[in-house]
Amino acid sequence: MTTTATETTATATLAGGCFWCIESAFNQVQGIKLATSGYAGGHTDAPSYEAVCKGDTGHAEVVQLTYYPDQISYREILEIFFALHDPTQLNRQGNDVGTQYRSAVFYHDDEQKAEAEAIIREMTEEATWPEPIVTEVVPLSNYSDAEDYHQSYFKNNPQNQYCAMVVGPKLAKFKKTFADRLR
Repeated sequence: MTTTATETTATATLAGGCFWCIESAFNQVQGIKLATSGYAGGHTDAPSYEAVCKGDTGHAEVVQLTYYPDQISYREILEIFFALHDPTQLNRQGNDVGTQYRSAVFYHDDEQKAEAEAIIREMTEEATWPEPIVTEVVPLSNYSDAEDYHQSYFKNNPQNQYCAMVVGPKLAKFKKTFADRLR
């Protein structure tokens, strides 16, 4: 956690398919200071979007959240995360296929690891999903921010075909489900 004279923040890093969807949703949530699109979990430093898309680097598209733990808990962040994507799809989300679209929780400390494992265990026991959850719970490694043009992509490019066909409908559902958590 980072502490300043006026605020305490924490960091969470999550992979749930295309980062445009996850980032767009979390940037609307109360208690989230910033959602940043990036890459994590690969074997190279500072990869490019093109290299990640080719699957050459081992990175996942992620969103790194800076949040206020006194306004939103890590557990609540994970609940939103698991509602935003299908954690039963291995190395894909819908038509986006490849290891860069895998479902993963990149934990920053043992508490985050334990919380992620607990929520996955609970969803498995409750049969929340019809198929087994394949979300990885792994330590954060090789994180880097995505290129500037990926930040706030949906907000800046709503006319983009992918945004109109995939991100927009996903965000509409998200807003209905989490209306009480929005800014």
